[in-house]
Amino acid sequence: MTAITVDPATSAAPRRGPVFIDTDVHERVDTTSLLPYLAPVWHKYITDYRWVPDRVLPYSQPTAGGLDRLDSLLPDGRPGGSDLGWLTSQLLDEYNVEYAILTGWLNASAFAEGWMEFKTALMSAVNDYQAEHWLEKEPRLCGSVHVNAWDTEGSVREIDRMAAHPGFVQVMLYVGDQPFGHPRYHPIFEAAARHGLVVGIHHSENSPVSMGFGRYFAEWHTLVPQVFMSQMGSLIFNGVFDKYPDLKVNMIEGGFSYVPHFMWHADQQYRQLRHEVPWVKRLPSQIIRDQIRFATQPIEEFTAEQLETLIGQMESDELVCFSTDYPHWDFDSPLEALPPDLNADLAQKIFYDNARALYQRLPAATRVATQGDRR
Repeated sequence: MTAITVDPATSAAPRRGPVFIDTDVHERVDTTSLLPYLAPVWHKYITDYRWVPDRVLPYSQPTAGGLDRLDSLLPDGRPGGSDLGWLTSQLLDEYNVEYAILTGWLNASAFAEGWMEFKTALMSAVNDYQAEHWLEKEPRLCGSVHVNAWDTEGSVREIDRMAAHPGFVQVMLYVGDQPFGHPRYHPIFEAAARHGLVVGIHHSENSPVSMGFGRYFAEWHTLVPQVFMSQMGSLIFNGVFDKYPDLKVNMIEGGFSYVPHFMWHADQQYRQLRHEVPWVKRLPSQIIRDQIRFATQPIEEFTAEQLETLIGQMESDELVCFSTDYPHWDFDSPLEALPPDLNADLAQKIFYDNARALYQRLPAATRVATQGDRR
């Protein structure tokens, strides 16, 4: 792989803006680059069998750069997020990023069950590549432990292995068509909580909404919040949060405007039907406030009044963490995502404080986080 070198002398000067923590940045690696991190027995799956990630979504993303911002595509044709220098220039140096949490894109949790041992080994290779090529070269980047959730025992071993590396701050689960509240997945949550790792839950192109996949990408993409509501319902009513009271979960790339509705409706159902789930000891809304957080992207174009009202309906200003979703086409710039006249204390919480409180394994603060000028 050829690295892209960005000349600081010709790069744009860093923009003004708040110091912030970005909770969703997608780095990329092609499968052939993982060969040095895989035992030889697995090489033929990539070199001979030409394995590629399972893909269910029946359409491509209808934008100028496909999945990514057009300007994030590299001169050598690689997709956005493939090169450290490029990512550093376009995100970390362009904005006041204290830490960015890598969430990847190649995650076996979203793939169909099959070739189990290979996919478990593949996730280990992703983690080793991530540590060497990203985390150990750029201290502003923090990692996610990728696991093959279909292989629960293998997932726990991988979490235990990678938790020894201080650069990893969460375990990453991409959603396929399975609800993670099922007891088969509980050991994964136990391991994450034991190591103080957040569990990041992210939708994938294999995540169906309530009626499957519509005729158009816009239909499916509009309804992605359903994926997160389904996962929250599964985790809450299957007792995951009561079983692991130290567990923290971040719902990533689904927005957060649906949260008050889910809180109200789940609380009503709990009051009426709690006898069915006696292991759930708190109102769902309280479980959410205690143990679940939400990454902002893709954030709607709120006025300050609308956003402050929405946060008030959640009855907590600690639930929302900022994310850009770099390098995807619907990237949210920290200079434009929040209303410029938003209450400064709330903006501070969203841009910085909430993520720092959530990710306990983040390194120490490197500078004073202040609002600055978001214009």
